[in-house]
Amino acid sequence: MTRALKFTLEYYLVLPVGAVLAVVWANTDGDSYFRVAQALAFAVNDIGIAFGLAYLAQEVLEATLPGGTLHSWRRVMLPIVAGIGGTVGAVAVYLAYIHSTDQQVLAQGWPIVCGVDIFFSLALARMVFRRSVAVTFLLLLAISSDVIGLTVISRHRLAAEVHPAAALLIVAAFGASIVLRRSGVRSMWPYLTLSGPLMWLGCYRAGLHPALALLPIVPFFPRSARDLSTIARPNRGVHRTASHFESVFEYPIQGVAFLFGLVNAGILLHGYDAGTWAVLTASLVGRPLGILVAVGIAVTAGLPLPRHIGWKALVVIALAASVSLGFGLFLAAAVFPDGPLLIETKMGAILTSVGLLLALGSARLLRVGRFADLASPRQGVDMQWSKGRV
Repeated sequence: MTRALKFTLEYYLVLPVGAVLAVVWANTDGDSYFRVAQALAFAVNDIGIAFGLAYLAQEVLEATLPGGTLHSWRRVMLPIVAGIGGTVGAVAVYLAYIHSTDQQVLAQGWPIVCGVDIFFSLALARMVFRRSVAVTFLLLLAISSDVIGLTVISRHRLAAEVHPAAALLIVAAFGASIVLRRSGVRSMWPYLTLSGPLMWLGCYRAGLHPALALLPIVPFFPRSARDLSTIARPNRGVHRTASHFESVFEYPIQGVAFLFGLVNAGILLHGYDAGTWAVLTASLVGRPLGILVAVGIAVTAGLPLPRHIGWKALVVIALAASVSLGFGLFLAAAVFPDGPLLIETKMGAILTSVGLLLALGSARLLRVGRFADLASPRQGVDMQWSKGRV
């Protein structure tokens, strides 16, 4: 039991566990499930996920510092470009699919395919690549995609009347962060307790999704460079102190991931239609193609591939990013009201979990990550020799 729990936490499998529980619960006792999910939705989706995104952003940010695996802006830009390209590819395929049907009303659901399930993709990446730079690459790619999705679904609220105090709250949050930073504050708690609420209220009043609220103040948190070979489990030095965000919230974020799956994944298993296949096709075809095309263009333009990541690994990364699951369900609920269209698109988001099998299958076929160990003895010698040269 202890080993199973350790494995679950190590590979961030708490979100899929929450999602499976939600589906079973919704289809066996729907009334009680939907009451609980509705009661938890605001706390989880508007507050908890803000901490989740900030936690992962802090991990990536430290990888961009001197000595980190993504140091230099050229290495940082490539996964961001990949995230943008994957989003464009997914949206293009989604709209093309919808335009080939007679359900044009589904066209407004294109923001749904912007989302990548960060925790699910991270779990999958760590299964394949263990703790290599490929995990960091996928993490930044997923964050970029989800920020786009959250920004897009904010557009309706942004178009409405904005509370006049919103800008003042956001400016105050930035001002407080700057003052704390210049004062040499080396604990994340003043930033989190002072700047955090101001920024959250500012985003909420401005119409921006509050899940984005902590991202602007993450760069002010105390940090130090790391290569993320120990992603999410820094085991020595300053990273293990109570002043560092990633140390304090390492396990609470697991709880957020579980609740995110539980709150958003509950759906009655019926209602397959055009919306289902549009979301599924966009995620499994459009996003991977968009990622690979965007990376190809960026590399041709001069951006370097990260060390130890080749095109075979990029194919696996692109397929791992095809799973939208929790974030897809969350975005679907933000786009469509309760009804057939919401059920269709949510079913599509759930079915994108097939990307898990595609990613694992391609990793085994291409022999990347942990599956490189399956290579022939001669291939293994060549691989170790090439790594030694790098």
